[in-house]
Order: sequence, then structure tokens, then C-alpha cells
Amino acid sequence: MLKGSWVRPDGGYTIAINGIGGDGQLEATYFNPNRLPFAKAQAVRDGTTLRAFFELQAGGYAGSTYTLTYDPATDRLKGIYYQAVARQKFEVHFARK
Repeated sequence: MLKGSWVRPDGGYTIAINGIGGDGQLEATYFNPNRLPFAKAQAVRDGTTLRAFFELQAGGYAGSTYTLTYDPATDRLKGIYYQAVARQKFEVHFARK
């Protein structure tokens, strides 16, 4: 369900999920527009809900995170982006590219 490219319409930021390990670890990369590695990328299933957590430590994003939930009805990832440098939280969503 999560594998693929996801774009954030409000800025063109992209999360590319290339694989999912048996332990939920995601093989994922962030593009803004330059490629940045995630320090942590993990998916967990909570009942029927699929959640994903991404943490950035590079490119001026040290400690910034995405905490997202997959919405199968809209095929979107929705949740909160925490911009650590500015210490601000934003509601965001990603649509499958």
C-alpha cells in the first residue's frame, strides 16, 4: 500500500518508498527538490490503521519529522509535519504520484 512516490501538493516535496521490510522499516528517500536521506523511516499497523513515521537529520532539517496515516479511501498519507528548526507543526497530506 505504501510503496511508490508520494507528493505533497503544497510544495512539491516528495517521499519515495521503494521497499518495506518485515519489521516495518521503510526504504525511503525525501526530495525537496534535492534528495535527502531519512534518518528513520518506519511503518506500523495499528489494527486496520497503517501509520508511517519519517525523521530527517540532513540538509537543514535536523529533527524534522512526518507522522502520517494512510487513508485508503483517498489513497493519501495524512498527518503532521514537525519543522524542528522553526519548532512548528503543520497539517499535511501526500497524494500518490
